[in-house]
Amino acid sequence: MAQKDASVAELTKNFEDSTAVLLTEYRGLTVAELKQLRNDIRQDAEYAVVKNTLTKIAANNAGISSLDEDLKGPSAIAFVHGDPVAVAKGLRAFAKAHPHLVIKGGYFDGAPLSADEVNKLADLESREVLLAKLAGAMKASLFGAAYLFNAPLSKAVRTVDALREKQESAA
Repeated sequence: MAQKDASVAELTKNFEDSTAVLLTEYRGLTVAELKQLRNDIRQDAEYAVVKNTLTKIAANNAGISSLDEDLKGPSAIAFVHGDPVAVAKGLRAFAKAHPHLVIKGGYFDGAPLSADEVNKLADLESREVLLAKLAGAMKASLFGAAYLFNAPLSKAVRTVDALREKQESAA
């Protein structure tokens, strides 16, 4: 009983500390395949095989009740501590290569996610790519503004230069 209480406390802490939680079913995967999946998403998440009853209790303790219906069969959870998009992409890529892995759903930013929504999350570009695009757009608008401010000045310089050349050729 004490061991179960410790497990529930650890799972509750994982739920509370995670930015997102992605629930999967791993029926039919080998231990080596599970190890490969853990290594694939290790940078942004901790992937753990869980007991459904203890996980329900821990999720409810953390204020998450939306996973109760999906906690059936052999379940494993990716507790995301990094980029949720990267983890969703990693799970989807692994599921394509290993059809036994089924994404059941998840919980992100205070809202439950269906399996389709997890796939939509995986379709998003990573945080780094979005930041790079934003930086590129800002840089382009700054160059546009600089050109706009310099245009009248350079036009005035060209006009004065043309007048000077005209006066020199007239004289």
